[in-house]
Amino acid sequence: MTRIFLAFAAILGVMAIAAAGSAGERTAMTHWEGDLAPITASEWTYEHAAHLLERAGFSGTPEDVARLAAMSPEDAVSFLIDWERVPNDRLRNFDHSGIFRTGMIEVPRSRAQAVRDARRDGETLGVKIKPGGSRPLQPVVNAFFYILNADRLEIRRLSRWWGERMVLTERPLQEKLALFWHGHFATGNVKVRDYRKMLQQLELFHAKGKGPLRDLLRGVATDPAMLVYLDAGQNVRGNPNENFAREILELFTLGPGNYTESDIREAARAFTGWTHDPRTLSFVVNADQHDTDPKTFLGHTGNFDGYDIIDLILQEPATARFLAGKLYRYFVRDGGGEAVIAALADEYRESDYDTAGLLRTIFLSRDFYAPASVGTLIKSPVQMVVGTYRKLGLAEVPGVPDFHVTTERLGQRLFEPPNVAGWAGGRAWITSATLLDRGNFGRQLLFPDMFAFRSPDPLYSDTLVKVGAKIAAGAEITQATVQGESMAMEMAASDEAYNTRYASWHGHSEAMRVVKPAKDDAAQLDVLALVDGLETSEEIVDSLCQRLLRRPLAEADRLALVEFLDDELAGASLAEATSWIHEPLRLLVHLVLSTPEYQLS
Repeated sequence: MTRIFLAFAAILGVMAIAAAGSAGERTAMTHWEGDLAPITASEWTYEHAAHLLERAGFSGTPEDVARLAAMSPEDAVSFLIDWERVPNDRLRNFDHSGIFRTGMIEVPRSRAQAVRDARRDGETLGVKIKPGGSRPLQPVVNAFFYILNADRLEIRRLSRWWGERMVLTERPLQEKLALFWHGHFATGNVKVRDYRKMLQQLELFHAKGKGPLRDLLRGVATDPAMLVYLDAGQNVRGNPNENFAREILELFTLGPGNYTESDIREAARAFTGWTHDPRTLSFVVNADQHDTDPKTFLGHTGNFDGYDIIDLILQEPATARFLAGKLYRYFVRDGGGEAVIAALADEYRESDYDTAGLLRTIFLSRDFYAPASVGTLIKSPVQMVVGTYRKLGLAEVPGVPDFHVTTERLGQRLFEPPNVAGWAGGRAWITSATLLDRGNFGRQLLFPDMFAFRSPDPLYSDTLVKVGAKIAAGAEITQATVQGESMAMEMAASDEAYNTRYASWHGHSEAMRVVKPAKDDAAQLDVLALVDGLETSEEIVDSLCQRLLRRPLAEADRLALVEFLDDELAGASLAEATSWIHEPLRLLVHLVLSTPEYQLS
């Protein structure tokens, strides 16, 4: 009960701090709120640079912040937005495990579909039905469970790889903007079932995320992952599927209330026949399935196709309002005034939806640096984990704690948003459970329990473990998989065309053999380097707080940390304590990471 109460109190603390600004800041710069005029060079400070790097990226070390602070505001913002000019040599390409074998084009929707396809065509997934003998369909079903589970493992590897990109990149806004569009154009691999399509979509966000919105919308509308996710293959002439048409209007562009049900139906007709070639992972139009009759959409009538629908959407002022508002809430704050968003929407539309230009206006505005905008957004799990690694200056993403498992536990699983609306964000990130897990993340990072660590790769259930043990002991498939001692069950199992439980065990085992394993190394963090040159407990605490926090601690909390470190130093200087101070310094960092203030960006 005490633990629950403390967690609830901490949640209230996060909410209260997010709602209030520092008194000193409010007194000095409250008048900046709502002011889109650019911040001047004389107003530009280290703290402003730190805020910019945290919001337009995932923050960084004091050296990273100092580099921006030494620039003019215009140059600092350009450094982040014009990322093509910045070398990015540390990034590695995704290292594919090679899970798709010859003939494996797409993962069937179910085991039953795989069996139907094999019976119809004589094979599926590149595997033929056995011409005779027992269980003629067993190899087919084995292959289905293999590729299903191999793709699950590979999408986890893709999540870790993207996390590594976010940590190591010299172009943080490119990744931050890709993360925004990933949540906006939410697409989940549970349905797509092909990590390659998800990687291709991420590459689209990297390439077109800051460019003209028209190009990005066209890319999304023809993206194989999106086409699969929103059932484009079922959208055919005479029987349109409205899923994509509805979402592009409601969630992607116009927003609720700015279109009619008739507009959805007509837009769906315009997108009929749009599909993809699973062999090449490329967009194709099936002309035989495209509706060429006139459509009436948003008051316009013509023989529209999907590209025309996108162009008509962009003519609507509601599109600019909806997207400018969403970008503002993501990068600035939840409570932006209508006048500010209206002004940004006008600029966005008049610039032909130049996203880079809109972000430049936002990041240079005094409103962006107003007290109401600083330290008032609750960090997403990805922002928190990536930001922690960047602030601590890690050169590699550790395997312990596992990036994918950690962010999933905190409520954000990359490539698997909860639904087509994406993650709710904001206060939804903080619950009693996730707040405790946020604190545990810091503990696992700084004090990894390597003895208790278990690889995140295995997908086994207890049932499959038992099947594997029986197979290893020499049992025949029926004996290894049948439950109970019933002779009737054994006879039925021996007459079957395939054994599902054996196929599941076989597929899991093969997937884990083929897919490259997750890392299992701990973070290489030199805590003494974080406080190099400092002498007193106050200097150390203040330096770590400046490195890690965008909101100052309450004085009582700050003094408690100073007192803790004083006790650990026991009267010695930091130089004299180097042989025993590593663990207390790690604990001090953990304490700062566990504060309500650290949950805020």
